[in-house]
Amino acid sequence: MTAIVDVVLPVFAIMLAGYGAGRWGALGPASSEALNGFVYYGALPSLFFVSMARAPLADAFDWPFLVAYGGGVAASFLLAVLVARWRFPNRPAAIGLAGITATLANTGYMGIPLLQTAYGEAAMLPAIVASVFNGAVMVALGIAIVEIDLGRGGGRFEVLRKVTLGVIKSPLVLAAVAGLAVSSLNLELPKAIATFCDIMGAAAGPCALFATGLFMVGRQMTAGAAEVGWLVALKLLVQPLVTWILAYHVLEMAPIWAASTVILSALPTGASIFVVAQRYGIYVQRSTAAIMASTVLSVITLSICFLVLEPH
Repeated sequence: MTAIVDVVLPVFAIMLAGYGAGRWGALGPASSEALNGFVYYGALPSLFFVSMARAPLADAFDWPFLVAYGGGVAASFLLAVLVARWRFPNRPAAIGLAGITATLANTGYMGIPLLQTAYGEAAMLPAIVASVFNGAVMVALGIAIVEIDLGRGGGRFEVLRKVTLGVIKSPLVLAAVAGLAVSSLNLELPKAIATFCDIMGAAAGPCALFATGLFMVGRQMTAGAAEVGWLVALKLLVQPLVTWILAYHVLEMAPIWAASTVILSALPTGASIFVVAQRYGIYVQRSTAAIMASTVLSVITLSICFLVLEPH
């Protein structure tokens, strides 16, 4: 419980501080977009690059962990997309981002400090690998879905060209791939570069959360409550349940990795989806509401996970 209170409440407080700053006019009207640009082009790429560069390649591709974590992600994503097409129809880009909203866990900003506080340094690597998976796979998938939708109107190869360019030009994807290359070549980052990435990466979480709060000012956050509630249920209940079944009843995993996998799956929606949504101007209100609601409710679900799981 101490770990949850020490990590979850400050995360929510940062978003609340952003909302207060925007509500009382402390910052200009373009502040949310400016902060979002800094996170998208500077802070998050630095975090993804240095995290992947420092993770041993063999550990980064721990297949039981990836299958358990990825299985929970796949189940929630498919359910979110299928139900959205039937119950909450929207353009393909919005439906795709709904799927990302239901699966993209806040592994970087909450997962790493939460597991470190609860389980110690041994749980840091699963959180880092999950963060890289989210950045290199889930964020890239969201960008690809949006680019496919926005690229309609041309020929098949023209759409493919635009999608490919949209993904490979993403600073988040490029940073993760560059970090993977450094790790695979066993290169050691120069001290100056590592320090730069550490400082920039440390700013990603607070700035993204603060920008989320700024965006909320003057907007109706209760719109689409049924859809947001469904996405939050997928994120906080379905995803960790599927992951728990895979980690504890299907695969053979070390206790600390199994417990960490479930905790990471039970985390609330990460602010990275807001960064992508605002970048394209699609599904911003729903993703923001899901971040807020899942962060608050995760205090309950994470508490249950910590009470049930025993990593030792």
